Order: sequence, then structure tokens, then C-alpha cells
Amino acid sequence: MGIEVFAEDRWEFRVEHKGISIFSAKLESSDIMGFKGHVVLKVPLRKLIALFHDFESYHRWVHHLLSMQLLEKGEQLDYIVRQVIDAPWPLKPMEMLIRTGVAEEGSEGVAVTMVSEPEFIPEDSRFQRVRETYGKWIFIPGKDDQVDITFMMHMHPGENIPSGIVNTALFEVPFYSLQNLRRLAEDERYSPPYPSDVDEFIAIH
Repeated sequence: MGIEVFAEDRWEFRVEHKGISIFSAKLESSDIMGFKGHVVLKVPLRKLIALFHDFESYHRWVHHLLSMQLLEKGEQLDYIVRQVIDAPWPLKPMEMLIRTGVAEEGSEGVAVTMVSEPEFIPEDSRFQRVRETYGKWIFIPGKDDQVDITFMMHMHPGENIPSGIVNTALFEVPFYSLQNLRRLAEDERYSPPYPSDVDEFIAIH
């Protein structure tokens, strides 16, 4: 299973609020739903790429993020990061070990991919280690510094976690993360450094 299971015909529209649209997808192999969020921002694409490499600022926009840690930087544009996400009672906070990458998407777009690396470091009993995570951010630049953003994700935190609790909480993730992302990205005072090594692999204007 991977992000390729999110075929366009699987998505069901759920709600639109404040310019952010939320969709869900039922997967044959899991009781946990996938989600998709969509928004259009008036922000330069290069600023968004810089924001995604500003790991110290993730707490400012990722919904319910308790901790963010860079574990390894690869030779190209891949990283392994550790995220701890708050979870509703009685669940433990969820710990995700994710390999992220940056690649071209179509002729002008950029994608940030996410896939779980659950065995990268030993487990900590204080947290629920998420065994399966697949996600993708897609950025398609338009006119006048507008960027079309799509955020898709599916995660399976473990067999002992009730799917109803996870599905309810997951609908908050794309909306509030995109809302926080918009607020931070459109803030003229926020100017994250652009990672120079991106230009070695992808031309972003």
C-alpha cells in the first residue's frame, strides 16, 4: 500500500470552510480513512519549499505537533524526521518516523513525499509508534504567485487503536494544518532561508 491507492475516483468531498476543501477516501485494506486537503495560496513557491525545510517552525503549523526532530539528512533531497503528534484520550501520543523527499510533479509542480520508516530508531513505550504512513504534498504554481496545494495522507497507528477515534481526529489534521500553513506562509515577517541544495536537483522559480 502507498500513496498510489489515492486514485482520484476514491475521494469523497466532505466539507469546504475558509477556502479549504476536505475529502476522505475509504481504502479496501484498512478501516482507517485517508484524507485530502486542498487550498490555493498567494505565496511564492520557493517560500513554500523553504517553509517545508524549516523544521524548527513545524510546530507553528502542523496540527497537534508536540515534537519535531531531524534524524538524518540524505545525500539528495531526502530526510528522516521524527514527529510526535498529540492524540485524544485514552490514546498515547503518536510517534511517526518519516522519510521525506522532494521531486518534480508534472511539468511545473513540486511534490513532497512521505513514507514511514518505523524501525529507524528503537521504540519508546511512552508513545504509540505508527507503523504505516504514506503522504504527499503537491504544489502547482499558477499566475500572480498563486500556488495550488493538495495534501494527501493515510496512516495506520496500530491494530489496538479504534478506527473510529482515529478517523474522527484525522479530519482535523488537513484543515487546521492548511489553515496554519496559510497563516505562516502569508506572513511577510516570516522569511525562512531557502535550501540551496534544492536547486541542484529541481528548478523552482
